[in-house]
Amino acid sequence: MTWLVTGGAGYIGSHVVAALQNAGMRVVVVDDLSTGREQFVPPGAVFAKGTILDREFLLHTMTSNHVTGVVHVAGFKYAGVSVERPLHTYEQNVTGTTVLLGAMRDRGIDRMVFSSSASVYGTPHVELVTEDTATSPESPYGESKLIGEWLLADEGRARGLDHVSLRYFNVVGSGLPYVFDVSPHNLFPLVFDALLAGTTPRINGNDYPTPDGTCVRDYVHVSDVAAAHVSAARRLEADERLEPAYNLGSGSGSSVAEIMETIARVTGISFTPAVAPRRPGDPARIVASGASAERDLGWTMRHSLEDMVRSAWSARQNPQVDVEGLRSAT
Repeated sequence: MTWLVTGGAGYIGSHVVAALQNAGMRVVVVDDLSTGREQFVPPGAVFAKGTILDREFLLHTMTSNHVTGVVHVAGFKYAGVSVERPLHTYEQNVTGTTVLLGAMRDRGIDRMVFSSSASVYGTPHVELVTEDTATSPESPYGESKLIGEWLLADEGRARGLDHVSLRYFNVVGSGLPYVFDVSPHNLFPLVFDALLAGTTPRINGNDYPTPDGTCVRDYVHVSDVAAAHVSAARRLEADERLEPAYNLGSGSGSSVAEIMETIARVTGISFTPAVAPRRPGDPARIVASGASAERDLGWTMRHSLEDMVRSAWSARQNPQVDVEGLRSAT
């Protein structure tokens, strides 16, 4: 089979492409390079530059490459910014998914693995988030991901689309030496940038009801996330039944203070984080169970927190990567 990966030139998408290739699958990448980078596309993958909003482009790419399944990673992924740019978020994430599904229908492609998000849960008031936890997104981004899941379910009922949604939590680390997270909003890049600039990283709030007073979040290595896509794709190929959605989470989580301590130890840069006031709306703890993914996808977390930090720092330090060029283009 040939899998088309939308957003395959991005941080997560490029890891998914590499994992599919390593599993012996042929991969076609579609990316408009608005946030992705062509240099992130793994060697051997077919690359087609274009937007998922362009139906004719998608139809041509699918037909000329004999695509038989789609892994849909493309999207506007900045939850905070989505509050200020809701129409852009919906166009990219909802309209784009609709156009993509229409092209798949026209070409008779009936398998999709969808990149969803923990944002569909909003602020869950449970110790451990499961797939049965109520969805209550609090941003246009989270809403758009939940709508994406609904669209897949509707297409499943209407025409038998085989689909599965993978709900990511905090994706970190690197499994490719030339790829790292370039987001200006995520914790790892913010801390690394501060250290490299000689400034002090910041913790937002240290008075939460958690063991050390800092927020607890669920961090998952990007290579483990990519492995879940391979497993899901293989099971769809084999016509095995899957649940509509799976959480990719650790079941335990790590605090922001633990992250800071691990970064200091791995980088060898000693620092004491500055403490700022809490950010409005930040919940004390969000941790997910990955038990369903383990049961049905054979998925487990293979990387420790130190692995996550060490791999991310190594990729960030790679002298072959034009860091400033990536930053300025984001």
